[in-house]
Amino acid sequence: MTQLAEADFDELRTALEGTVLGPGEDGYDDARRLWNAQHDRRPAVIAQVRTAEDVSAAVRFGVDQGLEIAVRGGSHSMSGASSVDDGLMIDLSAMNQVTVDPEARRARVGGGALLRDLDAATQPHGLAVPAGMISHTGVGGLTLGGGMGWLTRRHGLSIDNLESVRIVTADGSILRAAEDENADLFWAVRGGGGNFGVVTEFEFRLHEAGPMINYGLLFWGLEQGGDVLRLARDLIPSLPPTFTVVPACLNAPPAPFVPEQHHFQPGYGLVVVGFGSPEDHAEVLERIRTTLPPLFEFASPMPYVALQQSLDEANDWGHYCYEKGTYLEDLTDGAIEVITEHVPKKTSPMSAVLFYRLDHAYSAVADDATAFGGGRTDRYAVFAIAQSPVPEMQDAERDWVRGFWDALQPHAVNIGSYINGMADYDEDRLRASFGPKYDRLAELKRKYDPDNVFHRNQNIKPA
Repeated sequence: MTQLAEADFDELRTALEGTVLGPGEDGYDDARRLWNAQHDRRPAVIAQVRTAEDVSAAVRFGVDQGLEIAVRGGSHSMSGASSVDDGLMIDLSAMNQVTVDPEARRARVGGGALLRDLDAATQPHGLAVPAGMISHTGVGGLTLGGGMGWLTRRHGLSIDNLESVRIVTADGSILRAAEDENADLFWAVRGGGGNFGVVTEFEFRLHEAGPMINYGLLFWGLEQGGDVLRLARDLIPSLPPTFTVVPACLNAPPAPFVPEQHHFQPGYGLVVVGFGSPEDHAEVLERIRTTLPPLFEFASPMPYVALQQSLDEANDWGHYCYEKGTYLEDLTDGAIEVITEHVPKKTSPMSAVLFYRLDHAYSAVADDATAFGGGRTDRYAVFAIAQSPVPEMQDAERDWVRGFWDALQPHAVNIGSYINGMADYDEDRLRASFGPKYDRLAELKRKYDPDNVFHRNQNIKPA
């Protein structure tokens, strides 16, 4: 393991307002822990930064010492890229402040904030940023890769609602990037991942959402999978953007509203979220249950923050996780055949397949307006997620995901996928995801990070 001299630790401690931790020190093991238990990494040094100036000093230190640099925000990187063995982890978690201007409908969000920090600050004003679906996700990593969730059909991706960023580049410079300043860098960080620097602050536009929404979950057995997916195919595109419906292949939860005989049983669900009137939501639920009566259902108004936290426990820290994703233009009969063949083959009750419908506000953004890869035509983003409570189960689940992904490819838009859903680094898939944007991103990488200091990500190599 890389050993830094005490003088090196002293140098970094002197340069930072935040805390510096080394192996064996109190707090080191907690600070290096990652959400995905699959990855157990031991940095030579952890810089728990508090300001953009701290980040700049840490980057300069890492480069001067020849240390590989990892950036930790919410630590949800499926690939474990937010830590590093023998290198420098820049831990942004103390930079979790969120300030809201409800009149201007703007929020300034620290680079280490979690979605729950963002929601806690915006929801008292009945406002929200379109973001992800798990509240302990980091705002930073989610946003830099695109950011999709419950509000995507209505207000687009997280990056579509970004006004500016404050970013530390590979030479330690602290820059503002927006449409009117460093516009090329602003284009790149909207979908290009963490390749271009460490974002210490995001400025978002806010939208009315909540504080109450309408929620519904309907569930069917494995044998009805084809019927459920065909129902979703017909229903979802017909709904206005005030609705988000997520088809899911999952095991029934052991919740009070689930009859005991269905606890943990595999099947298919539709999560129906309505941001409009309760009457409109009830009408859609009635349309579903009349077409295909479910085994059970649950429907209730709930706070938007509860919706944002509804998947937290199922995706808690300490599980062994792996993921592959792709895009489908539609839930075709061929794709449904593959899905219904492979879903019963999973063995962990925690593994799942989710389908996000991307249309309306998502498709209204010009494809070349941001670096986001994959295209802006109407489609489904598919996420096959292996999740196990113990490591012994994970090899089989990983093989299940890979086999499912391979079988789905003849029906996919291309071999590319949402970069936030890539657990493996695969340059061919990355190039396919960005398409013709890749070369432009590689040129910008050469401009802002010619030595590829920030490569612990879905890495775009400098041209």
